[in-house]
Amino acid sequence: MTARLDVIGVVVADLTAAQDFYRRLGVEFGTDLGGHVEADLPGGFRLVLDTEDNIRSFHPEWQGGPGRIGLAFRCDSPAEVDARYTELTEAGYHGELKPFDAPWGQRYATVQDPDGNGVDLYAPLS
Repeated sequence: MTARLDVIGVVVADLTAAQDFYRRLGVEFGTDLGGHVEADLPGGFRLVLDTEDNIRSFHPEWQGGPGRIGLAFRCDSPAEVDARYTELTEAGYHGELKPFDAPWGQRYATVQDPDGNGVDLYAPLS
């Protein structure tokens, strides 16, 4: 049997703020299980958010390091990339890269989640 990627986990400082951000991208979370929430994603993956305190409950020596995670949400059209970017930045989230037509054939933008993780929005140009 081969191990397979199942969970994309993100450690967050504020669970409510993180859920609010990802809900704006269409992610629906289940019940808060004491600093831990999960959402089923298309394609069979799960997005899991854990608070720093929750991680330290089973790994007391855990130290958060500089962010090295990248998440990318495929949008249905270039116009949706622009609309999602506008919605998120108008809601107060930091726009890292304004929407642009990338040389690799996508409409592309990046917004930071409440913990400073880059979240890319993209759609094929044609």
